[in-house]
Amino acid sequence: MSKVILIGGGSASGKTYVLRKVLEKIPSEKVARISLDDYYKDFSVLPMEERAKVNFDHPKAFDWKLMNEQLSALKNGQTIEKPIYDFVTHSRSKQTEIVEPKELIIIEGIMALVNKDLRSIGDLKVFINASRERRLVRRIDRDMKERGRTYESIIEQYFTTVLPMFEEIIAPSQYYADLIINNDGGSTHSIDVLVSVLQNMIEKE
Repeated sequence: MSKVILIGGGSASGKTYVLRKVLEKIPSEKVARISLDDYYKDFSVLPMEERAKVNFDHPKAFDWKLMNEQLSALKNGQTIEKPIYDFVTHSRSKQTEIVEPKELIIIEGIMALVNKDLRSIGDLKVFINASRERRLVRRIDRDMKERGRTYESIIEQYFTTVLPMFEEIIAPSQYYADLIINNDGGSTHSIDVLVSVLQNMIEKE
């Protein structure tokens, strides 16, 4: 049976960065990577103006049923057809991705430690921490470059939903973590610890 690693943390806390550093030291053929962002509900039935108003930082924005069904199946050795989310149109892409089970299944996203059913399949739970200032700067840079957002829309969304939902829902989920990584820049010792733990999990297979 595959080992499931959950990596949670606030938006733009650096989950993708940490994961990239981890994957530099672990053979890619041993790892399946899943982004929980792809399990946002399909809001294509709404006009574009209404889609942009959706609170994407609340658990209600996610398709938990499909997520838990697919990730449980993947952990139990079954291949899945994962949805792909389009952040530009705020809708689920018509394309999908075939994901095969590997020794390690790394699942990352802001809600990775929030949902009880998802936590129940996790063999290791990791929370990535970063200051609110650092998260905001990273989010502005990412959303303008990768998601076609304006500076004004990013700022409005951050202070209207992203930051309040982080403090109310996401930050408390760190108490479920087995390992907390501070990712404000500087030392990578905690990332090295995570790599060692994952390498040990692979060797025990």
